[in-house]
Amino acid sequence: MTFYVQKFGGTSVGTVERINAVADKVSGFRTAGHDIVVVVSAMSGETNRLIALAHEFSEQPEAREYDALVSTGEQVTSALLSMALINRGCPAVSLNGGQIQIQTDDVHSKARIRTIESERIDAEIKAGRVVVVAGFQGVDSRGNITTLGRGGSDTTAVALAAALNADECQIYTDVDGVYTTDPRVVDGARRLEQITFEEMLEMASLGSKVLQIRAVEFAGKYKVPLRVLSSFEDGPGTLITTEENEEMETPKIAGIAFNRDEAKITVLGVPDVPGMASKILGPISDKNIEVDVIVQNISEDGTTDFTFTVHRNDLTAALEVANKVASELKAREVKGDDKVVKVSLVGVGMRSHAGIASKMFAVLADASINIQIITTSEIKISVVIEEKYMELAVRSLHSAFELEGPSPVEQ
Repeated sequence: MTFYVQKFGGTSVGTVERINAVADKVSGFRTAGHDIVVVVSAMSGETNRLIALAHEFSEQPEAREYDALVSTGEQVTSALLSMALINRGCPAVSLNGGQIQIQTDDVHSKARIRTIESERIDAEIKAGRVVVVAGFQGVDSRGNITTLGRGGSDTTAVALAAALNADECQIYTDVDGVYTTDPRVVDGARRLEQITFEEMLEMASLGSKVLQIRAVEFAGKYKVPLRVLSSFEDGPGTLITTEENEEMETPKIAGIAFNRDEAKITVLGVPDVPGMASKILGPISDKNIEVDVIVQNISEDGTTDFTFTVHRNDLTAALEVANKVASELKAREVKGDDKVVKVSLVGVGMRSHAGIASKMFAVLADASINIQIITTSEIKISVVIEEKYMELAVRSLHSAFELEGPSPVEQ
């Protein structure tokens, strides 16, 4: 007997028909003798509907009541799926975050899980029931409902799998696994049989939207085997694990990620003296604007150019701060550019293979693509380029590093 925590996202439970399909899948696992805990998101579009309702009353709804409202979407889904399972002769019970005692801090809309009480779930499983959990939510020390932020149901599922010592946490979504890159950009993108947590965390942080970063971090920290599967078709999906594949030589590159939401700011003619980076980025951080890539040029005349990237939605606010700081520092000029993207190679194999960076740069040069910024880590190389060259860059790199073809299990 295997113990699974299975999570189904909004598109997987978006209609009555889809909920019935999920009930068929879950009851099949239960009939095969497996213990199952299911975590569900709200039906697709429901959270947005609830948010719109809240904004009918206030542009900035009171945080406690906002969480109390938006958490109901998942509770609806969990009750409906439990009904569908019971109608199939599969005993089930729906539970919300408070009933399970998913304890969080008191930061509404961005709460973080502190502890999970497993007694109630253990009792229900021993009674032969499938436990259907409303994802995305918990309660603080005073019993107030809190929510975990967008994509929080993934985090709920992984946290439950860790607390309950599940054999595997399965994330069912509208794709059948993790690919070498977005199949909508590269026709020959290949589904990966396996990927490490390190690689998946980089892919998620660099723009791959298959899994939420917090869920991957949680799974890696507590060593929870994580598998991405399609809720619309059968297949092995992609296993995300702490173990590198020992059956074959670790490939140099696992995948190519890209992020269209980049914007670049350059402060020209900054005095080249200690503390300038702090004076520029400190006020940016104070506005809760996250900075990604940072580059400072070599000084030639006692001044330097300081470049950094932010999320495209933050460009206007960041430019406002940068212009104010530049004026105080007597910098020459501030430039903003929202027509850039970040393209990244990711792979643990980079640790033992030299020449990855030089090959990447040569491929982009052959495609006449100019690199504006380069940043690297042990298992990642990222470049910032003009937005119009993004698809060409991804396709060229995907081909050059021979990432096309069927996954190993399909060969």
